[in-house]
Amino acid sequence: MPAEPLDQIMISALQHWSYCPRQCALIHVEQVFEDNLFTQRGQALHKRVDDPGFEVRAGLRVERALPLFCDRLGLVGKGDVVEFLPDGTPYPVEYKHGSRHKRADIAACDDLQLAAQAVCLEEMLGRAVPEGALYYASSRRRRIVLIDDELRARVETAVGEVRRLLVAASLPPPLNDDHCRACSLRDLYQPEVAARSLKRAAVVSTLFELDDC
Repeated sequence: MPAEPLDQIMISALQHWSYCPRQCALIHVEQVFEDNLFTQRGQALHKRVDDPGFEVRAGLRVERALPLFCDRLGLVGKGDVVEFLPDGTPYPVEYKHGSRHKRADIAACDDLQLAAQAVCLEEMLGRAVPEGALYYASSRRRRIVLIDDELRARVETAVGEVRRLLVAASLPPPLNDDHCRACSLRDLYQPEVAARSLKRAAVVSTLFELDDC
């Protein structure tokens, strides 16, 4: 009998999970989202590439808003831009606001999302995707990303972690660090308050355990 199809995971969920598992659960489990300056900038940037279509320039076929999927991993999403090189090799380009000189941990989240797109394109088209790029609007520059074995392994790991998170349908604890400062959900879910509540609950639990001794 053929294997049961996997529940679909959005490619964007991998980026959210890599940035903060709690943010991923809030968006993809509880369906919560709120705009801030950073998300609004991202939405304005993506208006340029959200309309499906294609053009040919400098020998490249350029597809915009290309639907993506990978049945093996149960991934679905959309590629901002996929350039097809003269030999037919697909080259994904993900658009981001801000500068390409990002903190290493945030850049790694972007790399993961791009690599997931590459994995989808490989299954869809049967062509190797060894490289892609992230285009950062503020600096108007691309950052080339090699889709190597290490990055592919990170995609596989992230898919497994996100799938477990979605099945558990519970909120991981807040990171309560620099990641929270730029999060559009910060005011809504107040990570500092949540962290204090979890700390108090742990202290109370320990006291009850001592009383039982």
